[in-house]
Amino acid sequence: MSETRQPIVYIISAPSGSGKSTLVNELLKLVPDLDFSISYTTRDRRGSEQNGKEYNFVSREQFEEMIRADEFLEHATVFGKHYYGTAKRFLREAAAKGRDLLLDIDVQGAAQIKQKLPDAVSIFVLPPDRKTLEWRLRKRSEDAEDVIQRRLVAASREIENYDKYDYVLINDKLEESVEGLQAIVRSVRLRRSGRALPGEEQRIVSLADGYRLANVRTRVLPILASFGAPSPSARV
Repeated sequence: MSETRQPIVYIISAPSGSGKSTLVNELLKLVPDLDFSISYTTRDRRGSEQNGKEYNFVSREQFEEMIRADEFLEHATVFGKHYYGTAKRFLREAAAKGRDLLLDIDVQGAAQIKQKLPDAVSIFVLPPDRKTLEWRLRKRSEDAEDVIQRRLVAASREIENYDKYDYVLINDKLEESVEGLQAIVRSVRLRRSGRALPGEEQRIVSLADGYRLANVRTRVLPILASFGAPSPSARV
């Protein structure tokens, strides 16, 4: 990769428990020249989480000092309690290395990034339905019952934002979802290369196109219904 070009920024968002972290981990193993931005947060560590791996854990005072210093590309308060944010330094570092950048952020942060970086590529990961999401949240055994219920309520609000994203990936079968996510990332690089694409690269682009928003709307409607969320046509 040329070290002079600007990084392609990929945004990935999903309700908690949708399997996004697993998809991201697999993607980073498969796609070269892709950096991952580790978000900053003021929440406490959970289980075996390590500082600088899952998140950069900082105090509220440290986070607010970073806000004052304009060090974030985006930041938000989640559940009205904890700060989360993406530091600008990750974008600078990716550019210096000639690599692309993957951001794992919520719908609030994604909207901020798209406003600042209109060429960023946004991907929304959906669970197959509410029942599956609840099962996944319970299976990981990280949260108390009230937290699980709060996450399910939050998910019903978050999934209504799926149509603000460029691509939508329904994470039902892990192997297929990993292949789809990898195709999306690679296809953007191929399209932006400006060169003629041979057969295998055309196949990757075609596979990725299947996840474009316009091509998945009908598949999303039953998922929205399982959460009791209104379909886009029903919104005011």
